[in-house]
Amino acid sequence: MDLFERAKTVRLRSHHDKYMYADEDESHVLQDRNASSPNVRWTVELVPHAPGVIRLRSRYGRYLTASNEPFLIGVTGRKVIQTLPHRLDSSVEWVPVGNGRHARLQTRYGNFLRANGGLPPLRNTISHDVPHHRHAGWVVWCIEIVQVLLHPRECSDPVTSAAAASPPLPYKPVSRSPSPSPSPLPTEALRPPPAPHHRTATPFIAQPPPPPPGSLAPPVGLSRLESADSFSMPVHKVEGRHIHYHIADDSGDVRDEAEGHSFMFNGTSLGELLERLQEETGLKDVIVCFRNPITSKLMPLRLQLPPDNNAMHVVLVHESSQVARSFS
Repeated sequence: MDLFERAKTVRLRSHHDKYMYADEDESHVLQDRNASSPNVRWTVELVPHAPGVIRLRSRYGRYLTASNEPFLIGVTGRKVIQTLPHRLDSSVEWVPVGNGRHARLQTRYGNFLRANGGLPPLRNTISHDVPHHRHAGWVVWCIEIVQVLLHPRECSDPVTSAAAASPPLPYKPVSRSPSPSPSPLPTEALRPPPAPHHRTATPFIAQPPPPPPGSLAPPVGLSRLESADSFSMPVHKVEGRHIHYHIADDSGDVRDEAEGHSFMFNGTSLGELLERLQEETGLKDVIVCFRNPITSKLMPLRLQLPPDNNAMHVVLVHESSQVARSFS
């Protein structure tokens, strides 16, 4: 975090030796090898009243945002985009984790900024996720400072920064002219003034800048429901479910003495579950099955996951096994 406090502009280089790139469409965030491009420079803003939290703003004035939109069908992770929200919320906040020039950028919900690799459509993309240990290096970024702050800052509140940057007005002495002799005051003027009403001063709350021309303004009355303390309010996060799995033999049997395995799964689709199981087991050609509670026969899980977060017990069978051929 000390590195970001001294930086005005930074570049983020991924494990694949590519830089985080703000696309010209002012929406997508990609990876690119051109270190001299202005699109790989990000302005650092410290979040007021939140030590250790930063925002990153692209050359288009838009913020690096961890959206809740799925990244790809069948792939874990969520999209990372550029946005200019009417109110700056926790989706544009990042927590640097690490020491020195290498750090991980974590969202307020526990995911990490991830530079994806491999074949298209994953190549050169960026998402936020909790990666498998084999891809732990994909969430480590090398921080390169492009511009250094000459004076340390405490926060990047636009109102505070503007007030600090404005020079004080020059002092002008008040010209005094000879005053005439005082005239007698009326009796009412000699009475003491009434006691002032003590009223608690209302603190000034900085409002975000208005939306750019052409963008939709928030509904009337929405600002009344928002609070300046929204950054510190607890946000509900849906917990994952426990997945217990066994690997069956060619006939679909699981030995009684075979030890099962389990993990916590945060995905929502069958494709995400299959990919996670493949990462956990190292097996590629497998089918996710469940055991019929009445007949005890294995049945392939084809449609979707149960809507609740109850624990699931699944069995993996090889696609070339005898029991898999009986599914068709």
